[in-house]
Amino acid sequence: MIRRYLDGVAVQDWPAVSECLVADVRRVGPFGDVYEGREQYLAFLRRTMPTLAGYRMDVERILHTADDTAAVAELTETVELGGRPVRTPESLVFDLDDDGRIRHIAIYVQQLPRDGH
Repeated sequence: MIRRYLDGVAVQDWPAVSECLVADVRRVGPFGDVYEGREQYLAFLRRTMPTLAGYRMDVERILHTADDTAAVAELTETVELGGRPVRTPESLVFDLDDDGRIRHIAIYVQQLPRDGH
């Protein structure tokens, strides 16, 4: 489910993303921004993702708890700013319902030096 969600976000396949989320999903972003509910969160993604020039997501690994109630994805998102690619390493922490669908997402961003190294 986590891979389907991430793949869907990366290619902006909103029906696929929607299927991965419970109706009352809660997403907490790296700056404390919160989206409550699938429709509000999908509206945010639909508005935001098309504006990200040169967007790319590279998933390094996805780790699940033994009981499959939670997972962590380590990934890097890349966007172009001023014609240059800017990489942002992130960890996304997911809580899952009994059907394996995502009920909570918390996003943590690794701060890199300004020169990107």
